[in-house]
Amino acid sequence: MTKRLLTFTAANALMAGPAVSQDLIQPIGEGPFSWVAYQSFADQYDFSGEALEVLGASTGRDKDKLENLFAYFEEATGATVTLSGSDSFEQDIVIAAESQTLPDIAMFPQPGLAADMAGRGVLVPLDDANRQWFEETFAAGSSWADLVTYPGPEGDEHIYGTIFGADVKSLVWYAPEIFDEAGYEVPETMEELKALTERIVEDGETPWCIGLGAGNATGWPATDWVEEFVLRTQPPEVYDQWVTNEIPFDDPRIVAAIEEYGWFARNDDFVAGGSDAVATTDFRDSPAGLFSFPPECYLHRQASFVPNFFPSDVEVGLDADFFYFPAYADKELGKPVLGSGGVISMTSDRDISRAFVEFLKTPVAHELQISQGQFLTPHLEANTETYATETQAAQGEILTNASTFRFDGSDLMPSEIGTSAFWEAMVDYQTGASAGDVAAAVQERWSRIK
Repeated sequence: MTKRLLTFTAANALMAGPAVSQDLIQPIGEGPFSWVAYQSFADQYDFSGEALEVLGASTGRDKDKLENLFAYFEEATGATVTLSGSDSFEQDIVIAAESQTLPDIAMFPQPGLAADMAGRGVLVPLDDANRQWFEETFAAGSSWADLVTYPGPEGDEHIYGTIFGADVKSLVWYAPEIFDEAGYEVPETMEELKALTERIVEDGETPWCIGLGAGNATGWPATDWVEEFVLRTQPPEVYDQWVTNEIPFDDPRIVAAIEEYGWFARNDDFVAGGSDAVATTDFRDSPAGLFSFPPECYLHRQASFVPNFFPSDVEVGLDADFFYFPAYADKELGKPVLGSGGVISMTSDRDISRAFVEFLKTPVAHELQISQGQFLTPHLEANTETYATETQAAQGEILTNASTFRFDGSDLMPSEIGTSAFWEAMVDYQTGASAGDVAAAVQERWSRIK
């Protein structure tokens, strides 16, 4: 990628007359973007002639979007940024560390590997003042700071990156026209959601479509349900202790969360096809029942990516909508949100690397990325008018209203547990085993790998 040619002026001059560059997706100074913050960043740095290497997992259109964003860093600093995207990022970054061919910046799709790399001394810690930045700038900021706080090679904890981009899992999808015609209202509490579930059955209909099928990954959708219920029935520190096995997997609080999932999914009247069908229905096929005529179901809990599996003629915002998977009114645990987020860390201790991380903390970096679609941010200073769609903006609002954010728990657990034992346990539970027995089986496997 070549250096973009743009001469910077003082911020007030920039605002008076926007600069024009054919290589930038948004002309600087135009639109509802935080250009003053951008100019302030540009005034601080000059890396003309320097190069920055970035390694991440993004390929195809996702890689293009990142390169569109990084062009603004190039424009501001005079540097050249090279982004390498790889489907085998997890293996590539380990090989690079072992062969001492690390890039300057690593873009981790999840924090688990970042934590491992920090412990091995691969990552460069950020200033501890970044915790305060998270707390002041991100919704539920301490939650995000915790996601990037890891023990280093000496065991001392530091912040090892920034969060850039998030997905929301705490969503319930429905067909608004069908929903309204039936006289149903969006529930605001878990108690109301359970009451709605029972009312739909009383009306002779089926409330939920749920599918756990996913080939070799069958069972994972149920793990999200359990994680949601741990967050809604227990303080966040219990969730954190659970995913690290500081408390056992068969702790009564976790067993109770599994049984809360079972209240919805193991009742033949509550799920399309009956409870036995849940374990074999492919998760990609399960939302289709929302849009059949007559509808096979009225509700489907799944993450923000699920519209990718809606029928091709379904338009999100018109034919399909969503609401926040609600919290219990009587638990007083706020509005927890389950999701995922990318961690961007330094793997070289260079001034340009630190400046790049600072760029990604600016509101304009988040605005430019959300304007390209399929990207959400908890950044409270980012202008929500820059979201590409109203659907994105509404999902972003769920993020910024979160009292607690926690990363997908199964992805934080050792792979033998989170992507094997936990999945298998949920299939066993769905097909009739007790919550206590399946949780004990997971704990037994976890004990063997310690």
